[in-house]
Amino acid sequence: MEANRYDAYREDTAGRANVADSPERIAYYQDLARLETGALWTVANKIEPWAPRSASVPVVWRYQELRGHVLRSAELVSPEEAGRRVIYLNNPGRRDVAAAVGWLYSGLQVMRPGELASAHKHSHSALRFIMEGKGAFTVVDGHKMTLGANDFVLTPNGTWHEHGVAEDGTTCIWQDGLDIPLVNAFEAGFYAVHPDLNQTVTHPVDDTSALWGSAALRPQTTGWTKPYSPLFKYEWEPTYEALRRHARVSAGSPYDGILMEYVNPATGGPVMPTIGASMQLLRPGEHTKAHRHTGSFLYQVAKGSGFSVIDGKRYDWTERDIFCVPSWAVHEHANLSSSDDACLFCFNDLPVMRSLALYREEAVKDNDGHQQLI
Repeated sequence: MEANRYDAYREDTAGRANVADSPERIAYYQDLARLETGALWTVANKIEPWAPRSASVPVVWRYQELRGHVLRSAELVSPEEAGRRVIYLNNPGRRDVAAAVGWLYSGLQVMRPGELASAHKHSHSALRFIMEGKGAFTVVDGHKMTLGANDFVLTPNGTWHEHGVAEDGTTCIWQDGLDIPLVNAFEAGFYAVHPDLNQTVTHPVDDTSALWGSAALRPQTTGWTKPYSPLFKYEWEPTYEALRRHARVSAGSPYDGILMEYVNPATGGPVMPTIGASMQLLRPGEHTKAHRHTGSFLYQVAKGSGFSVIDGKRYDWTERDIFCVPSWAVHEHANLSSSDDACLFCFNDLPVMRSLALYREEAVKDNDGHQQLI
């Protein structure tokens, strides 16, 4: 990728236009500051950059390093005390807003058999991706979904929801993904606890899968008009089989391998207005070419092991690890296995990028489409 001709200019001016300081100008700026104002040319390149400059940095959160600490939280606090026992992921560049990447939040939540968290709702959209354990369930507006490993479930904004683990289950850990930083940046966040603390299940268990889970069929008379998917649960087995079928008949993307987006079956659009999700398959030995795009991406390794090169640095990952790709960071992925697939679950802010006409993509053209390691 060719160096941007403005790179040196940006570094030299450090966020301001090409206006040198002088005693008279500095005094002027101080006068403006006392009036809670400022001269645009002193911050022009900072607030209107030539290209996106993410404050987030690439990070790999290694599951085997975190797992013991997540389990330890279940010994230290109860669900009643904590509300939700979650170890959240903190990007070093976004500590001020507790974000994993960009305006996306993520954390690892643990629940023991027989535990049930209180029902609540909020302005933030959320999803859960099951990492380990048996017997997990979620209730969303009276719909109960049973959950297994690599399933993910939606708890859209404004819906009553609660999570638990069956008495005969095992300790469960899942990844939470929310748009908390984004909604808070808009200063639009509300939170409420259910007046009865828990919901009544008012529909047959797993009814949303029965109604909406057929990939090529849509129920005729549902009257669904809400802005999020009515299929609250997306199961791993049919997802993986769809990827494998796709791989048998298509080369896929040179930049993402075999990638399929989870969609709202009522509209064909994203699962929620502010959060998109996908699963991608890297064939044995596959190494994608490099590209970059706007939008923040948080990956969890659902299957296999490999590495990603992000802005010239290699990051190795294995099953259950989580890693992020900040907006406009150059990235490529590789499957280390010569005999088995690798699969990456991802949630992102693409619905926001696309709806606001901010999505932009660019491929690496040099070095046969790959990055030079630094």
